[in-house]
Parts: sequence; structure tokens; C-alpha cells
Amino acid sequence: MSVHPIVLCGGPGSRLWPASTGRQPKPFVDLLGGPSLFQRTLARVAAAPGASPPVIVMGADHVAQARAQIETAGGLETFLVEPVGRDSGPALLAAAVWIARKDPTGVALAVASDHHIPDEAAFAEAVGAALPAVCAGHIVTFGVKPTYPATAYGYIRAGEALAVAPAVRAVARFVEKPDLQRARSLLDEGCLWNSGNFMFRVDALVDEAARHAPELLEAVRRAVEEGRSEEGVFRLGAPFAHAPRISIDVGIMEKTERAAVLPIDYAWSDLGAWDAIWAASARDADGNAVNGAAVVRESADCLVRASHGARLVVIGVRNLAIVARGDEVLVAALDKAADLKPALAALEALPTNAREPLEASASRFKAWLFEKALPLWWCFGADHRGGGFHEGLGHDLVPAPVDRRALVQARQVHVFATAGLMGWAGPWTAAVDHGLDYLARRYRRADGLFRRAVDVAGEPADDLARLYDQAFVLLALATSARAMPARREALESEAASLAGAVRRAFKCAGGGWRADEVSMRYEADPIMHLFEAVQAWSEVSDDPAWLGWAGEIAGHFLTRMVDAEGGRIVEEFDERWGPFPGREGHRLEPGHHFEWAWLMERWSRRVGEAGPSDVARVLYASGARGVDPRTELVFDALADDFSLLETTSRLWPQTERVKAALLLAPADDWEGSSHRRAVSAAAAAMWSYFDTPVEGLWRDAPRGAGTPESEPASASSFYHIIGAVEALQHRGGRSPAGA
Repeated sequence: MSVHPIVLCGGPGSRLWPASTGRQPKPFVDLLGGPSLFQRTLARVAAAPGASPPVIVMGADHVAQARAQIETAGGLETFLVEPVGRDSGPALLAAAVWIARKDPTGVALAVASDHHIPDEAAFAEAVGAALPAVCAGHIVTFGVKPTYPATAYGYIRAGEALAVAPAVRAVARFVEKPDLQRARSLLDEGCLWNSGNFMFRVDALVDEAARHAPELLEAVRRAVEEGRSEEGVFRLGAPFAHAPRISIDVGIMEKTERAAVLPIDYAWSDLGAWDAIWAASARDADGNAVNGAAVVRESADCLVRASHGARLVVIGVRNLAIVARGDEVLVAALDKAADLKPALAALEALPTNAREPLEASASRFKAWLFEKALPLWWCFGADHRGGGFHEGLGHDLVPAPVDRRALVQARQVHVFATAGLMGWAGPWTAAVDHGLDYLARRYRRADGLFRRAVDVAGEPADDLARLYDQAFVLLALATSARAMPARREALESEAASLAGAVRRAFKCAGGGWRADEVSMRYEADPIMHLFEAVQAWSEVSDDPAWLGWAGEIAGHFLTRMVDAEGGRIVEEFDERWGPFPGREGHRLEPGHHFEWAWLMERWSRRVGEAGPSDVARVLYASGARGVDPRTELVFDALADDFSLLETTSRLWPQTERVKAALLLAPADDWEGSSHRRAVSAAAAAMWSYFDTPVEGLWRDAPRGAGTPESEPASASSFYHIIGAVEALQHRGGRSPAGA
């Protein structure tokens, strides 16, 4: 009989920071010298009786890393890739459903990828001992005979021996992780540690899920049905994200009557903290476990590790964990090293503006964009059935059920076209076509303008044409034309038609452009984005009309809209293009000052004139007056005397500060430039908005500002984010992808 190993790879193992991180999780780190825990696990399950090639359940981010380690070990495998982590319940059940498609009553052996079991023969013997009970329909967990009163493990109270397998006993009760006093009592009572490793027939687990967790089973089945296979990788479909986030213990094992336990007494550890690593490591005569470029003198019972360029000298200490990885260092008493979580949270909350070199920050943002955000927003942020893009995603990846604005559709087209220009290897062309098609079918009116919004079914919800929306459609077409030169002529023809409609509908006789087709509102924001779009076309097209129109907008801004001497741009104007008498006429947004500075500096370089660059620098300085010196966050609004008007700090102004600081930095003094320091500070501040339960999403307010997790990540912000990340890659923004 074949036994199908399921190897679960999930979680960064943060208690082993800094060696284990989100980029290099615990299973793939050499913690004990020699093979990684992942490689040791593969070798162990391969030695189990009847073992077939393993099914490895993991997130997409680490497939390449796992494959490289498997090739080193010379093994074969199938990867079952989760679109998002949902705990062990969905992971194990998805693997069971997937295995059942080819072996409906097959036996599965589910193990963690990061446990330490040095005796492979004893493990194989335990698998053989559990097999009769598994074949009889029991779900068998491996219960470790405790060696001390651990508070980090759950416990199992074993019941009567099973008739079909005398070594296996029924589970009388699962016990949650206890305090120390309770752990001592459980030890005296003969309870077992719950190792979290299982054996079961796949049909038995599915049956119990149908009985005790039907919602979980439904989501997992749909994820398998909608999944796709490619070169040894099976990617679970989007419904997996809707599975409840629940452990296999809570979801099934604590409820089923089929639960059984095999007591085992071989050496086992989940290596959950540095004291466990020390206990499992080879040690010198003084009890020190030393790894890497480290010298230890007159010390005892210490764990000392140095990696990624770190070097350590340790003298005269005892019972410490000293771990250095690059510029990250942990020093802790060995018996306190497990208490890392609150300390790491406090570390992440510290100001980071001087902590990370700009180049490292740029690399981190690009990795987040390419590996997390773009795949997630194409998978979950696009409506693959009805068309177009969702307005936002909750932190459970459920789309926001609200009307869809034209500006979001256009911005997402721009995002994916920019991603293609940046070198993202994902399906950016499909995403661009997806968005452009939806815009044309659902938003374009008979007069050639684009309506403001449609409902989730694609029917008109707001037929008003606004300048703001037309500007972003023009920008989406320009970025698409730049990314896809073969289609430039057709896209430019479409853009030229829209440009004519815009001039007819929004141009004012006295100069400038009104905000929408029915009112006489004069706003700075839509004109700014019209300038961005038209300037982008002037850099893509050979038609001088685009350059002429960009010059017209620049001239209107410089002569009618900006207070160049005072460094002010208000948000709304009267019919003579003076500040509007209401609140918006006295409101300054630092983020818009940074945006206008970025646009005017680009224009200055485009036409070779110094005047716009001078204005850009004045506007940048005004924007900088809205930066909180304590947090390095850009405030949302100032009064026209530059006093603080709004204390909130949304995400998008942080991105615009990054772009402007990069573009305005002097080329001949980049290393010593105050702009470089500003970029480093702004990039670090921007990162605080990405602290979300699912990587690839964002918050509209920084960490700690009280934004509830239920607030969806706004798709609209992606336009700002990718602009900043793209600019960081160019170190100076001198070749903006959206231009």
C-alpha cells in the first residue's frame, strides 16, 4: 500500500529570528549544521514504509527555494501551492482532497517540514505501527512522551488501546497549551505532547470534515476544482482564500470520534526557539554550540551563530543565545529566547528612517511588489468572470461589494503596464487587456467620454463624466502604448479621440479646465492628472499635438494656479482662478505639492527650461513642511499659512514624497544629498502601511493609527505605490515607467 507524505511548509518561524525570516523561513535554514530541516524531513518521509513522492503544501513565495533544496537532495515532489496561508486545517484538507482524486482511499502521512527527529528508523517503525489503525479508518496523531513540563506544546490524554492496533490508543481528550503548574500535572498523569503529525485515510479526513467543518470542506473542494497544474506545481484556486483560518486540531481532531494517538518515545522537537536549537546541536566541552564566523572564549552553555557577513567575538558569558545575521542581532538568555514576539513587534514599531540603506529598501519594495502584490491583485483583485477590477480587497481577500469607478479600472491598467515595463514576468499583458476591454465595454459613452462608475454587474451607476476619470484613461492608454509598442498606433488613435472629447467637454473659455461636464467647479487635482497623462503621451508619441497640449497645461498652472513665491497650491479655485472662498481654497495638501513638484521637474527636463524646475523645488520644500519630524509621515493637509490642518497621514502622500525626492536629487551629489536622506526616511515610513495579515495588501493609515483590519485595501492606491517603487528602482526616477 502506498503512503502519501504531506509536508506542510508554513510560517516564518519568527521565534528563531534573525536566522529565520519571511524571506528565508525556518524549514530552509541550516539550523543544526548540514541539511536544512526541510531536507531532513524529505529524507525521513522517504524512508517510511510504502512512501510515494511527497506532496509539499506551501505558499508560492518559497517554491523556488524548496525546489533548489530538493534538487540538492535528489528527490521528486508535487507542490500544492496556497494562494494565501490559512493554517493547517485548510492545508491538510486540500492535500487530502487532491490525493483523493487519484487514490480515493489512499493513506496520507502529514508532517511538519521543520521538526527535528534524528532517528529515521524509529520514525519509520512508528509509521508502520500506526498503519493498521489508519486502514481501519482512524485518524492517528503521533503523541510524544514528554521529557519535561513544556508550556509550548498542546497535550493529549490517551484512552483505551485499539483492538485493530494495540500500540495505538483512542484519544480521550486534547489539552491546550498549559501554564507551568498545569504542565507538571499533565506530565504526572502520563499525558503526551501533541506533535502535530498525523496519519489518516484521505476519505476518512474528508468524511469528518463534511461532518464537522462543511464550510471548510466546500472552500477547499472548490479551490482544488478551480486549481491549475503546471510543471509539478498545482496552484489552488481563489476559493481557498475563503476557507476559515483554523488548525486541523480545532477544526476536526477535537470533534471527531475517529481520533487516535500512537505514543512515541524517540527524540522529537519542533525546534521552536533558540534553547531547543541549542539542546539539539553538537556542543563543545564547555557546552557551547557555535556556528559561523564566531570566536568564543571563557564562556559556557551558549548558542552562538554568525551568518550573512556577521562576525562575532564572545567572551565571559553563560547561558546566552547570541545570533547575528548581517546587521540584525539577537542577545537573550537561553531560557528567555522564546519570548521574541513582543520584542520583534516593538522593534518593527521603531522609526526606521536611518536603519536601512536605500538600495536595500528598494530591493525589499521590488520583491514585495513582484512576489506579493502583483500576483495577489491579479488573482483576487480582478473579476475574472464579470470583467474589470474590484475597488478593494478585505484582509480576508474578499472583494469590496461596491460600485466600480472608472479611475480604478484605468489605474489598474496603468499598474500592470508599469509592471511589464519594470520586468515583472507575470501575466501583465492579460491584465492590461482585461482592464482596457472592461473600460471600453462598460464605461465609454456614446460621446466618447467615460462615465464615472458602474455597479458590480457592470451596469451604469453614475453616468457623469469627470475630467479626473478621463485623465486616468489617457494615462492608462499611454502606459500601455509604451509597454506594448506593437499596439501603439491603435492605442494612440483611441487616446486622440478621447483627447478631442475632453477638450470639447471640459475646456473653459477663460482658460483652464473644469472638473466635470455639468458644474463650474475648478479643481487642481484633475488638472494635475491631466497634465501627467498628456505629458506621458508627449513622451510616447511623435505627434507634436501632445507636447503642445502639455505645454498649454503647464503654462496655465505656472501663470494661474500656483503661488510660486509662497510655494502654495490650493485645492479649489474660483472662476478667475483665484483661491476659492471656501475651505478647499485655503487647504494645502503636501502630497499634491510633491506630485506637482515631480511633474514640473519632468516637464523642465522635457522642454529644457529652468523655470519649471525652480517652481518644482519651491513646491517640494512646501510639501516637506507637512512632514512630521518625529514619524517621518506626511500629514494629509495644512492650512494656507502652513499650520497643521489635518493630523491624519494616508498612504498616497508618502509615495509621492518618495518620487519627488528621487527626481529632485542632484545627480552630482547623490550620496550626500538631503534628498537621499529624505527618500530613505520616506521609504521607511511608507513600509509601515504594508503591515497587513496578508502580504501584498496595504492599509490607508500607518501601523498603530487605528485602522481596523476589516477596512479593505483600496485598489486605487496601487497607482501611487507602483510609482514610488518604480522610481526607487531607477534611483532618481529619471526614467519613469509611466512616462
